Amino acid sequence: MYPDEEDQTPVAVPHTELSPEALRGVIESFVLREGTEYGEREYTLEEKLAQVMQQLERGEAQIMFDPVSNSVAIVERRKLAGRS
Repeated sequence: MYPDEEDQTPVAVPHTELSPEALRGVIESFVLREGTEYGEREYTLEEKLAQVMQQLERGEAQIMFDPVSNSVAIVERRKLAGRS
């Protein structure tokens, strides 16, 4: 085990700790990057942003910062639980 290995694990970032502008940027980047399938109906960008925000508020999703790649992702909590 390397001394800094613990420092290299992804870190959960509470969405409430981000400024409104930063939070919107993280969510917008996620929505545009993921190309998420929302079913038969097409949703506007604003609707998609609101859906992800609701998932964060309900605790169904979590913002994760990866220090190795210096990137941020939004991950469903059930997928995080499956990694343990």
